[in-house]
Amino acid sequence: MPRITVGTIVKLLIASLCVGLLLAFLNITPQELYRDGFARLEALFDWAVSVFGEAFSYVLLGAVVVVPIWLVIYLLQALKNRK
Repeated sequence: MPRITVGTIVKLLIASLCVGLLLAFLNITPQELYRDGFARLEALFDWAVSVFGEAFSYVLLGAVVVVPIWLVIYLLQALKNRK
């Protein structure tokens, strides 16, 4: 498995800050996120489609295929490097 480095932790902190700022901009609290997560995701998807048009739905459609393939390749490489 890949090692967790200081750089990885810094990247996670920066990503968490960016996502937190986006959620605060959208007035979403942690409680709402856990309680109404799926409803919020649907509302966010509808908003994104209205703003970015159909391209966003195509990106999500492609991500359904691309992300799992990338994850499998990543995990296989991690197992290979472990030996």
